[in-house]
Amino acid sequence: MVKETGYYDLLGVRPGASLDEIKRAYRRLALRYHPDKNPSEGERFKQISQAYEVLSDAHKRALYDRGGERAMKEGGLGSRGGSGGFGSPMDIFDLFFGGGVRMRGRADRRGKTVVHQLSVSLEDLYNGTTRKLSLQKNIICRKCGGCGVREGAQRRCPKCHGSGMEVRIHQLGPSMIQQIQTVCSQCQGQGEWIRPRDCCLTCNGRKVVREKKILSVHLDKGMKDGQKITFHEEGDQVPGLEPGDIIIVLDQKEHPVFRRSGDDLIVKREISLADALCGCRQVIRTLDNRTLLISSQPGDVIRPGDLKCVPNEGMPVYRSPFQKGKLILQFQVKFPEPGWLPTDRLRQLQAFFPPQEEVMATEDTEEEPLAVGSVAGSSCRQPNGYIFHRDSSALD
Repeated sequence: MVKETGYYDLLGVRPGASLDEIKRAYRRLALRYHPDKNPSEGERFKQISQAYEVLSDAHKRALYDRGGERAMKEGGLGSRGGSGGFGSPMDIFDLFFGGGVRMRGRADRRGKTVVHQLSVSLEDLYNGTTRKLSLQKNIICRKCGGCGVREGAQRRCPKCHGSGMEVRIHQLGPSMIQQIQTVCSQCQGQGEWIRPRDCCLTCNGRKVVREKKILSVHLDKGMKDGQKITFHEEGDQVPGLEPGDIIIVLDQKEHPVFRRSGDDLIVKREISLADALCGCRQVIRTLDNRTLLISSQPGDVIRPGDLKCVPNEGMPVYRSPFQKGKLILQFQVKFPEPGWLPTDRLRQLQAFFPPQEEVMATEDTEEEPLAVGSVAGSSCRQPNGYIFHRDSSALD
């Protein structure tokens, strides 16, 4: 039951209005009665600002609903300036609409931003999907409205009377004293002090409670590894502060077949020497479960390491899902094993290839057979079985 409705009446909203309704009402009235537009309505502008300051803060609103303006003053909220900590109605206006350098004050009044990593597959980023993310967050206690005390209990510090400061007097001489203002030792400058027996039974005086939150994370087609998705004001709630944001960072898992490069997809394919020379046909299963038949024409020679592409079969372009990058095939040619064809057949096969380049040898030319070698082992084995070692640089 609301004791007073004065602040609600000033904004033209009902006592049970939501925060969005209160913000819309303040926006409309603040623009109408701003001193720059209506110099004679300065007092009305001040009243509107004070009403918004109280009703937009869950803690202050709960206190006002229980006991009106008197309860707010007794709770220590009336001793911190006419606008409850903002300084002036103009500060409230600037904080709401974003006024120049005063925006830094708004940043100071926001809770912490929380970052979560979400593991996604390449299929998720190709097709688009919605993932559910479960997390725990603090919300302002609904029972006490974020004040931390049971209904009717006092929370103003009895030592500093809610100011957060205490004055100490030191006698320096017969007619000389020194007055020192320091942070209140009982409430540590908070202006409030709650006795254990007065704590809210729901939150135990912590002002917030833990709650499970399920976020629906929508992944658009073409999103990238490391891309961020922001849920504004979904972070932990803190009395007197705007909630911070939750930022989801996408972490793409490695795919067993495809490798992504921007909007392109790269896939490695091994083909035989016959396929490389005489044409090949390859079947590729796409990330959306389509089957592509890729073919090359006979005589279109594919060399080891060659790259061939299929236009418009790569990743969807982010926010242009009907456009796609390229599907790039990186070919590796598998050559036959030694002795795969008899010598006489090799001579027949040689006739189908372009003529070999004639090599001129002089009398002092030394002829050596090639050996099977390895850069890593730096060793070669000659056909006669002898092993000899060379410096790796000689193989470069």
